[in-house]
Amino acid sequence: MPPTLASLLHHSALRLTVRAGGDRLDVPVRWVHASELADPVPYMEGGELLLITALKLDAEDPETMRRYVKRLAGAGVAGLGFGVGVNYAEIPGALVEAAEHEGLPLLEVPRRTPFLAISKAVSAAIAADQYRAVTAGFAAQRELTRQALSDGPEGLLAALASQVDGWAALYDASGAVVATAPEWAGRRAARLTADVERLRERAAPASAVVGLGEGERGEGEERDRVELHSLGTGRRPRAALAVGTAGALGTAERYALHSAIALLTLTTERSRSLQAAEQRIGAAVLRMLLAGEPDHARAVAGGLYGELLDAPFRIVVAEAASAPVGAAGAARDAGGGAVSRPTAGSLVAADAGGDPLGGLAECLESAAARAGEAVLVVPEGERLVVLAVDGGAAEVACGEFAAAVEGARADATGSASASTSAPGGSSSAGSRDDDELVVGMSGPAGPIAAAAAYKQAEQALSVARRRGRVLVGHEQLAAGSVVPLLADDAVRAFADGLLRPLFEHDATGRGDLVASLRAWLSRHGQWDAAAADLGVHRHTLRYRMRRVEEILGRSLDDPDVRMELWLALKTTAAVGE
Repeated sequence: MPPTLASLLHHSALRLTVRAGGDRLDVPVRWVHASELADPVPYMEGGELLLITALKLDAEDPETMRRYVKRLAGAGVAGLGFGVGVNYAEIPGALVEAAEHEGLPLLEVPRRTPFLAISKAVSAAIAADQYRAVTAGFAAQRELTRQALSDGPEGLLAALASQVDGWAALYDASGAVVATAPEWAGRRAARLTADVERLRERAAPASAVVGLGEGERGEGEERDRVELHSLGTGRRPRAALAVGTAGALGTAERYALHSAIALLTLTTERSRSLQAAEQRIGAAVLRMLLAGEPDHARAVAGGLYGELLDAPFRIVVAEAASAPVGAAGAARDAGGGAVSRPTAGSLVAADAGGDPLGGLAECLESAAARAGEAVLVVPEGERLVVLAVDGGAAEVACGEFAAAVEGARADATGSASASTSAPGGSSSAGSRDDDELVVGMSGPAGPIAAAAAYKQAEQALSVARRRGRVLVGHEQLAAGSVVPLLADDAVRAFADGLLRPLFEHDATGRGDLVASLRAWLSRHGQWDAAAADLGVHRHTLRYRMRRVEEILGRSLDDPDVRMELWLALKTTAAVGE
């Protein structure tokens, strides 16, 4: 505890006596200051014990003393010490009365007690208090270290909450609560997700002080002063720590907090060499699976990825044209895996910031970590390949991330449309960029079928790119139609080249071969039904089909020819629509 007026009164060597303000002696004394100025307030900070002998004051004038004492009380002076036997034999009544009126503690300092002795006593008490705080801080550091080694982050949080007489919470980089101490603090910690997300946007290390206001507190909860601190050494924090207390932290509590930050950084931050080793192992496991060597892959995976190969998994392939090589690895190095339960929403910023693969990698790794499941993330240049548990948290997070990106792009497109309608508006703001994220997801598979699952993911990725979608799953391909795939420029060029002779023939007015061909193919070569659709005699339709064969130089008896012609007709119809 810092020195107080009461502790100075109990200091037998000082022989101080209370003359006024005896009910406020528990006020801490920050320092001792001697001044004979008529107005020393401009040179004071508050919390001082001011020592005077009234050499330049008319201490017997009531009006002068009222103004003098009022100024001192307003400046936050802890107390006033009056040295008797120098200019006044005793403290004048006017000063005593003014001090009582303002509630300012007034101490009588005997002639034989030099002001310097009071200054030394306060200085020694402050030094002793600081030493106790440092000692307590080291003790707290030892206890926090012991808890971190024995019980991990949860034990560390419990010890920290005890040290600061409050509560503590650990968040991942997404803002999701990982652990709290005590357990009842979970609800309070969850209300700070938005603050943690804002902290995440700042370069590490970063900190902020927030408070749970009336609308954020539960019934009967007291207002907390909460400190938020980012954890990690990279550009973006891996995690965040929240500490809630009733008031500002003291010196000992501050030591404990800084120790906790250092220890949590060590427990959440993995070395770069370990990260690189894990990535190499993951890449090796993936290569073995795709090469049809599941047994070797399982042996290499060991405990790191082994459980992932024991259950059905899905392969995810993601691309972003302008994503930097190794973007996902960089994201893990800097951010460590995370987007919030506001999950995917907050990591869409990574997409907007030019690193969509990094944002996706963080999202999937964070979701898997929270669920306690394995996930294999392998950056391949401008691609990201992921093995995730079928139906697991990482798969769900992938869908949420894609939906959030879709929503953000829709909003951007809407904003761009609005801007183009305004004078001077530009249409480029909402246009699709070449670096947009596209993701393909395979169906459930096992280690033996990994190569087939990878091909499925690539096929789904290609369809996602063609359809302008962020995510397409392989199951959606079978449930959909092949017709949208005909929008490719190469397919259109083939269709135009194949059917052009027929269109040119019809343009001369010598018949309607294109419509006749379409009707005949749609009726599977049934002459009467097709002729009825066209409103012509079946012999006329037979003549037209012979002309089609002559002009194209192909036989309609060949099923491959009929298929190509039908797809060409569907392609030209889609273009016309």
